Amino acid sequence: MTRRPPLRIELDRSSPVPLYHQVATSIEQHIQSGTLSPGDFLENEVALAARLGISRPTARQAMQELVDKGRLVRKRGVGTRVTPERIRRTVELTSLQSDLERSGRRPGTRVLTYETVEADDELAGALDVAVGAPVVHVERLRLADGEPLAVLTNYLPAGTAPGRDELEAHGLYEALRARGVRPTAARQRIGARTATASEAKILDEVVHSALLTMERTAYDESGDVVELGRHIYRASRYIFDTTLFAG
Repeated sequence: MTRRPPLRIELDRSSPVPLYHQVATSIEQHIQSGTLSPGDFLENEVALAARLGISRPTARQAMQELVDKGRLVRKRGVGTRVTPERIRRTVELTSLQSDLERSGRRPGTRVLTYETVEADDELAGALDVAVGAPVVHVERLRLADGEPLAVLTNYLPAGTAPGRDELEAHGLYEALRARGVRPTAARQRIGARTATASEAKILDEVVHSALLTMERTAYDESGDVVELGRHIYRASRYIFDTTLFAG
């Protein structure tokens, strides 16, 4: 646990700018300059208030402003720290495995569920298989440098689905390509919601923290459905990035 020496924060008590905002701005400047690094812990509100000669509610409001902006993250019993650097993912047909490797992070996988189920009407329509056809349902916890990052749920036709051991060692698309299945296009939808209690626990977040969601249907070069994915990502650790061009 990295705790930096107390930050230098100068306040102008004659300024019309509220003290809590001055404190928040100063801390944010330390983050931007690199004085504070991702993962660094800050002194607690009581110590900060006493050191700066401000009230505890003022110190709390300053911290909350930075939490709301995604600059700090709080965890009960642990403390307040600078938000770890987010994984930036381009909105392209790539796997999380390759995105993590490209970002210089060490990917890891825990397969939480691996089972064969019969396709109901919804899955049959999404995967373009017959109702009752065997479908492999996989749920994986993906990690970056050992830290929980996302829960990925996938449904794949049983005939082309990689095995459990393959998915623990490799990314899904890498494992599919090793089997001669090559995803070439996808339709996906990105959204956001809050975490349930069970999701927060597995992702090491607080209940109702922000999650990014993605639903993807991928196709091979013949137009056959390769997989249906329903994924959730920690918004505090992950971001989708895209470039838009004027028409």
